[in-house]
This record gives sequence, structure tokens and C-alpha cells, in this order.
Amino acid sequence: MTDTTPGTTHGAAPLDGAGPLARTAHDLGVKDGPLVRTAHDLGVTTLTLDSPRNRNALSARLVGELHAALAEAAADDAVRAVVLTHTGTTFCAGADLTEATDGAPTDAPLDLTRLLRTVVELPKPVVARVTGHVRAGGTGLLGACDIAVAGPGATFAFTEARLGLAPAVISMPLLPRLDARAAGRYYLTGERFDAAEAARIGLVTLAADDVDGALVPLLDGLRQGSPQGLAASKALVTAEVLRTFDRDTEALAAESARLFASAEAREGMTAFLERRAPRWAR
Repeated sequence: MTDTTPGTTHGAAPLDGAGPLARTAHDLGVKDGPLVRTAHDLGVTTLTLDSPRNRNALSARLVGELHAALAEAAADDAVRAVVLTHTGTTFCAGADLTEATDGAPTDAPLDLTRLLRTVVELPKPVVARVTGHVRAGGTGLLGACDIAVAGPGATFAFTEARLGLAPAVISMPLLPRLDARAAGRYYLTGERFDAAEAARIGLVTLAADDVDGALVPLLDGLRQGSPQGLAASKALVTAEVLRTFDRDTEALAAESARLFASAEAREGMTAFLERRAPRWAR
């Protein structure tokens, strides 16, 4: 289930052993056009993460564009629901490792927290369509969504501990939803698991062989809901998650910043970039 060999790759990117990606647009050239593409159809806005060079990692630019696109959808009375999906073989690879090792701004954890809270607080349902890999911070984005459907090509892992980090701010949308024993296992081991296991532990709503087919009745149902009814019903479901944000944002953002700035995390991220085992690995 878990790849432990330094430099092991899964698919086209070195996704196992670390959540963040080794390279980003910083060293591969900035992508022309938006990193988040928007489309509208029958009351549903689809937001597509389209940053293939870093496997949709949570760069400052992508986080900013996604935040803006969500705000636009929230303000549009014609939008009944939002679908969040991706290009390529990765939904989201986690933090942007190049930005982290280059000395990312200390407010980066707060920026991610604000994005996650925006998804949770959005008065319209947010549905994740996942047909690829999800790692580390990407699981937090997934956990913030109201409904998540994952296909047979999807894999998941909480790999922060292997880098000297922890799933700090992403725990706010995740822990209220996840099976506690499963969270303990996967947070600590970094094991990779599939869509069926993700559904069993509460990370996704449904594992489906045909993701788009499974989305049809879900989106049809959302289109039948009134804007007020959907917003009020979502508020009931997300109340506990928002209480977690209210209570823990300051402490967990500070903890995330502390960990990223530590010597141990520097070793973990450098080891990943160099495709070798960190000093502590046995």
C-alpha cells in the first residue's frame, strides 16, 4: 500500500512519500492563462484546477484564484451548486514545495485556512469530482467540500509526517468528518489508500466506477433545491466544522508555520526534492 523507496513515483509525479510536489511553475515556467478554469451549465458552476506543471499544488497563485472563483460563484444568484474538479491525473498534490523551501510568506497557512473556510461557508453546495491522486493539503480541500465522489484512479495519502510536518490546518475540515481510528492510522503512517477506503473512513461520500454517471443524480437533486433551503441545510451540516475553525484557526496556523520553518522539515523537504530518504527514515 505504501511506497517507501526514495524517489518512488506514482503515475507521472513523485507523489508518494510527500504531499507537496518537488517542482512548480517557479522552476518550470509560469503557465499561461488561469490556474482555475470556470464553466457554467444549468445552474452548476464547475471550477477546474488546471496547474499541470505542479500537479495542482496549492501555490499562492492557485489558492488566490480559487478563492476568487468561489466568491464569484457565491455572489451569482444563477448558481445553485459548485463542482470542484481537476485536469490531469492529480486532483491536488498538497502544498507547493518550491514556495515552501524558497521561504513562503508566514501567512501562507492562514491563506489556506481562509480558502478552506470559504468552501465550508459558501452558501452553495460544493461537490468534489476526483479522478486522480490527492495528497496532504489536497485532502483538506476535499474535506471542505460538502459531497465528494472519487473514481477508481483516485488515491489518497496524508504524507506530512514523512516531511517533518503535520496535517495541521487541514485537520479543521477533516477531523470532524473522518473516522477517528482511521485518522490516527493514516495521519501517522502516510499509507496510500484507494477510493473505497476513502469512502469507508468518511473522506469522500461515494466511490464510483463512473464518476460522472454518479454525479448526475446528485447534481439533479441539488438543482431541485431552493437557494435558501440549500444554504440553511448546508449550515446545519457544517456547523461543527465551523466551530472547529473558530476555536483552532490561530493555534493551528501558527503550528503549521512553526513546522514549515523547522530544521527537521527543511531536511524532509530537501530530501524529497533530492529523491532520497530523510535522515530519520529507517
